[in-house]
Amino acid sequence: MQTEIEAKFLDIDHAQMRQKLKKIGATCQQPMITMKRVNLDFADKALENKGGWLRIRDNGNKITLTYKQLESWSLHGVKEIETTVGDYAAAEQIMNAIGLVAKAYQITRRETWEYNGCEVVLDEWPWIKPLLEIEGPSENDVKELAAKLGLTWKEALFGSVEPAYMAEFNITEKEFYELKDISFDSKPPKWLEERRRK
Repeated sequence: MQTEIEAKFLDIDHAQMRQKLKKIGATCQQPMITMKRVNLDFADKALENKGGWLRIRDNGNKITLTYKQLESWSLHGVKEIETTVGDYAAAEQIMNAIGLVAKAYQITRRETWEYNGCEVVLDEWPWIKPLLEIEGPSENDVKELAAKLGLTWKEALFGSVEPAYMAEFNITEKEFYELKDISFDSKPPKWLEERRRK
């Protein structure tokens, strides 16, 4: 499996960040698009129990099938295997046929930039403040780009999106996994909204 070398930064003003990206010479590879994804696991949570999950994601211009494995909440802590597939619905049906079931459906928005071999994504997830993610070929590349964009490294978060929700709401990782439908068309469940951090 490949190691994802990426860091997330929360509560980002995307308009200001676009100006910073343009100023350093970054190029927009994909304007803001809506993406949908389904995360899958076996009914007995065999993947979740070892920190893993399977994801099918429609990126707007391609559909990917990805296995992710969280080994630690660190810059190098997520491993993944990814490939493209031709049909989102058919891929989900295949996964269902071999015993995997949907854990969660998620609708998000993403804009992708490139700078010196690094990918910068401006992400919007329902119910939380906008965020930014930098992925690069090395830890040094990610740190250098974060500094160029005026981001504070000690505020970086690692892993998937769970830490962003845990920062916005007083919930655990396990409670995040109880969110089965994360969409811009729906409000957060009452129990979650009641635990929004002030």
